[in-house]
Amino acid sequence: MDDNLLLVLNAGSSSLKFDVFAAEDGGLRRVVGGAVRDIGREHPSFECGERREQLDGVADVYDAARVVLAHLFDPGRGAELAPERLAATGHRVVHGGDRFFAPVRVTLSAFDALKSLAPLAPLHNPQALAVMEAVGERFPELPIVAVFDTAFFHDLPDAARSYAIPAEWRDAHGIRRYGFHGIAHQHLAHELAKKGGVRRAVTLHLGQGCSAAALLDGRPVDTSMGFTPLEGLVMGTRSGDVDAGALLYLARRGHGWKELEDGLNRRSGLLGLSGVSDDVRELLAREAEGHARAKLALDVFCTRIRKYVGAYAAVLGGLDAIAFGGGIGENSAEIRGRVLRPLDWLGIGLDEAANAACAGTDARISAEGSAVQVYVVRVDEEPIIARAMLDVLARR
Repeated sequence: MDDNLLLVLNAGSSSLKFDVFAAEDGGLRRVVGGAVRDIGREHPSFECGERREQLDGVADVYDAARVVLAHLFDPGRGAELAPERLAATGHRVVHGGDRFFAPVRVTLSAFDALKSLAPLAPLHNPQALAVMEAVGERFPELPIVAVFDTAFFHDLPDAARSYAIPAEWRDAHGIRRYGFHGIAHQHLAHELAKKGGVRRAVTLHLGQGCSAAALLDGRPVDTSMGFTPLEGLVMGTRSGDVDAGALLYLARRGHGWKELEDGLNRRSGLLGLSGVSDDVRELLAREAEGHARAKLALDVFCTRIRKYVGAYAAVLGGLDAIAFGGGIGENSAEIRGRVLRPLDWLGIGLDEAANAACAGTDARISAEGSAVQVYVVRVDEEPIIARAMLDVLARR
């Protein structure tokens, strides 16, 4: 594999991140990286290294993937990104179901199986498959590797993975708690392990999608997302926890399943609560102007996070550390402060100056003498995906 290139494509609900790695001497060197952001919105943008530009005609992630492939492997890019050096592409896939709990090379049968899982992660799985299709059109013979967000949580304890529903539903349809954002939580766990003395930890991945995990000795024993990425924390446009009885009530009142799915996935969360935005930055600005629903959205968002931290402290029998990751977790000192200050009863002491100074950098933000250490960790999923690709390719 030495001197070969690995292209990692990480499709989100409105973005496509990409990184090219060179496999050298058993390790990885990042050659170039970037992202297409705000896909499907009014002004999508492209960034790669120092290049920044607005894009036209990028309606979906398939279009974004074509833009990325054309830019990276344009003949004018030179020998370092020569198409013939490309060994494989790797893709983050959110839901692997019961069948996929380790990285795999995507065959036609695997692709069809992944398509059948799309209804369980409608904001993500179809996007990953669309990117694979774009790759297949440009490089028909190139190996495609799928790496699954659910894999990290595959061995959750039975008490954490089981729903209290009729056994025939569980058995016939594989209804269990799968957990998501596993690649991100795996990275947070890896970084916490470097700190030493951390046995009981809560990791918080806060972005457009949000989830929490309880880790014991680096392994997950519980997580907030369940059968689909809808359960748990309040998110940008996703509801998080909702009484199932409310959905039955709405169904009886004539709301169809497509309407319910769209409402829960695309019109709920911060957007549904505030009525104005799913962006924490805008909501903070609106709150400062006196917007009551923006304040409500932020209050519910932070309260739900604290609720899970407290619950997981009980699950773990105490707490040694908390790690924040994701776009909000890494960049919003205000949200971190609102989450942490009311948790002082857990022995959390916040270093206000360190928290305020930390924006998009790795840092400890807990005060000296805090019984629980608190860290901000920049989540870097792409190297994890690239290393998984090497393992899969080595099995050929």
